Amino acid sequence: MTDAHRQSADEAIKQQESSAETGLTREEVDRRRAHYGPNRLQEMAARSTWRILIDQLKSIVILLLLSASVAAAVFGRFLEAIAIGAAVLVNTVIGFGMEWRATRAMEALQRMGKVTARVLRDSQASEIEADALVPGDIVLLEAGDVIAADLRLIEANDLQCDESALTGESVAVDKRTEALDESDMPLGERSNMAYKGTAVTQGSGSGIVMATGMDTELGHISRMVEQAGGEVTPLEKRLDALGRRLVWLTLAVAAIVAAAGLVAGKNMLVMLETSLALAIAAVPEGLPIVATLALARGMRRMARRNAVVKRLSAVETLGAASLIFTDKTGTLTENRMTLSRLALAHGTLEADGDDKAAFTLDGQPATPDEDPALQAALEVSALCNNASLEADNAVGDPTEVALLKAATRADVRRADLLETWPEAREVSFDPDVKMMATFHEHEGGYRVAVKGAPEAVLEHCSQVLTGDGETTLDDDARQQWRERSDALASDGLRMLALAQKTVDDKQADPYGELILLGLAGLYDPPREGIKETIAACQDAGIRVVMGTGDHAATAGAIAREIGLADDQETPVEANQLKELDTLDEGERQSLLEHNVFARISPEMKLKLIGLYQEAGWVVGMTGDGVNDAPALKKADIGIAMGKRGTEVAREAADMVLKDDSFATIVAAIEHGRTIFRNIRRFIIYLLSGNLGEIIAITAAALVAAPLPMLPLQILYINFVCDVMPALALGLSPGQHDVMRRPPRDPDEPILGRRHWISIFGYGAIIAATVLGAFATALLVFGMTQERAVTVSFLTFGFARLWHIFNMRDPNSALLKNEITGTPLVWIAILVGIGLLLAAVYTPFLAEVLSVQTLGGEGWVLCLAFSFVPLLVVQAMKLGGIGWEKSSREKKQQKPDQD
Repeated sequence: MTDAHRQSADEAIKQQESSAETGLTREEVDRRRAHYGPNRLQEMAARSTWRILIDQLKSIVILLLLSASVAAAVFGRFLEAIAIGAAVLVNTVIGFGMEWRATRAMEALQRMGKVTARVLRDSQASEIEADALVPGDIVLLEAGDVIAADLRLIEANDLQCDESALTGESVAVDKRTEALDESDMPLGERSNMAYKGTAVTQGSGSGIVMATGMDTELGHISRMVEQAGGEVTPLEKRLDALGRRLVWLTLAVAAIVAAAGLVAGKNMLVMLETSLALAIAAVPEGLPIVATLALARGMRRMARRNAVVKRLSAVETLGAASLIFTDKTGTLTENRMTLSRLALAHGTLEADGDDKAAFTLDGQPATPDEDPALQAALEVSALCNNASLEADNAVGDPTEVALLKAATRADVRRADLLETWPEAREVSFDPDVKMMATFHEHEGGYRVAVKGAPEAVLEHCSQVLTGDGETTLDDDARQQWRERSDALASDGLRMLALAQKTVDDKQADPYGELILLGLAGLYDPPREGIKETIAACQDAGIRVVMGTGDHAATAGAIAREIGLADDQETPVEANQLKELDTLDEGERQSLLEHNVFARISPEMKLKLIGLYQEAGWVVGMTGDGVNDAPALKKADIGIAMGKRGTEVAREAADMVLKDDSFATIVAAIEHGRTIFRNIRRFIIYLLSGNLGEIIAITAAALVAAPLPMLPLQILYINFVCDVMPALALGLSPGQHDVMRRPPRDPDEPILGRRHWISIFGYGAIIAATVLGAFATALLVFGMTQERAVTVSFLTFGFARLWHIFNMRDPNSALLKNEITGTPLVWIAILVGIGLLLAAVYTPFLAEVLSVQTLGGEGWVLCLAFSFVPLLVVQAMKLGGIGWEKSSREKKQQKPDQD
């Protein structure tokens, strides 16, 4: 199969032991089907329900909670064990529900393959299921067919195939049957091959099956999709790293306290109870739950913005993306050809597809009625054309559709022309000649309309139509036309030359002594608003890199037009990427500095994604074709186009853009960045509160004092003050300048040194407040130990609720900020107050939690001490004192680190 394009048609037929006239016999078909198997793609095992469930339990924080639950049960603390187990259950159910839909890329590839094919067997043509094709079958092709296997073409009659989904090339490919010389030739240039999953857009022909199933190019891509390992997202990495820190922190604190207690001669059971209390206090039960809910809410918000996210952690990942690797065709461009310029002898006309005037010359409208050269050029564009326009539906080659639409907008209609000049003969496009011609009856003779590659048409022109009529086209003039063509091509336009002549005989040579009419420049237009979207990405510090199967000149011109590259940027072509694995560090670095890669294959996309990831970039990959699927899966986050994209790309991606708008990516990035900042904020809130518990319990244990809170009280407060307030923080709208900050460093932990300092600072203030209230209740007011524990329990609970206001940005206003402006924050506080009151006044809860009823002085004591952390921290923020001052300075130096 590798060298099939180098074989002649007869050699390919002989190799497959088949016949172009009769095809295979039924007996031979059965034998080959038994040997090669069905013509279908291999199934990849779907992510099972149990696997989804198990994945929810892989978090190290969840494992630590489960360990604490087991330990509580072993020591007879069944209420604590059940309560901790409930926290694990809630997180598992939420995560399981949101990740029910797993990747189904292989199923999509199989659905793509379920087509029929017309084959020649035993000298008879018949239609069969594509699954039944075997190597050696003769497949008959017509316009509209989806090719069901990899074919070596043996007949091609004006045959063209749309291979954009496989190669990224937007223009239909002309097919031929002659053998090709080069061995290592890109798929898009193998003009004598037709590949599984592509489509016939024009003409007819036949081919012999060279490969089926997983041996096809499409099968090769599907295998790469399966082998391209999914990457762990940055958020998952950071939460896992944080969880490991919490494990070691818990073990270290518990060991120190237990050792100190045993040395002091304390009762073993008392120390076990203390260690259990510390274990429960150290683990923020709300962390996995709130992180899951915040990400799930992000999924819903993005869905409303036409971005469907299929995996929870992918919500944040795009916000961390520092590079977006995007395809050109159908992603940055519209995947349709449009006539842009028409170069005539007296000037170059601009074509405006939306303007009734259709063409302008030097800013002034140009009409065919007043410009004979324009009239002739448009007539040839419409006559030498096989496309058709039916209402709003265009059928045919995109290039011919573009020419036909341009002529129609100028009121030059093919149907009217054919009434005047009926078509008598067509000379189909010949790849060797690079021209096409049609003959039309005209005043007893024939008008010949010709279009083709400029270099070919110019060689066959002896005259040129000017404002003064037909003039001689000498070598100097011909060279000037070549230079005009090259100049327009450097702008990314696909160039065609238009010519005509009159002859007496319908069988005359169509290409001799032509009259040049002009040059048509066509391009695949960028999507609306794409330039502004890319500028927004660049303002946000996100690099955009284009990787396409299109030609370098076109790719470079489009990149410059949309602001992706400057005039000095030279696209890297496929032949420069063949030995990616052998590049040294300096060569890799130089390569990755480029923003445009042209004529690259799926394997090259995969390797480039890997190189960028190895260099420390967090890569988002956008695409819409089959050829994009492996890279979509390999990238940190794959982003597929939902409307124009293939099902394969949509299923392989982490996120699908329902509106195919690149601008939706910017909105998703903003959501992702806000979510990460919110997650960081509620983690600081959770850990500082839990650390306050640890410090208070540890301090009491070290001085042989009673514990200020009991294990079940700690767990209750964690549920009251962790989940709802933290969730409110996780769902806050964020700050308006989030898209004016550069992306985070990929190696930056979820909590940096400054964040840990603030956590310890907040925790120390909260612990001191709780111990102060506990000591005051015992020593000043002479309360019993049970009542004093109730005071410290309530003090800590209310202090945790007020602590949410300490999470505002130091530079925000005291009363009007991102925290006070979030309605859910106030709801969370009201719910928290209600639950704390329920713990005191609901008999069942009071008994379970060992809480005593307080009098007026007890409540005054609780509330007075609970406001101390809020007042102290707010004073520090206003005065820029301590870590709050460091926070402000850090923000001024590196705003992305907050």
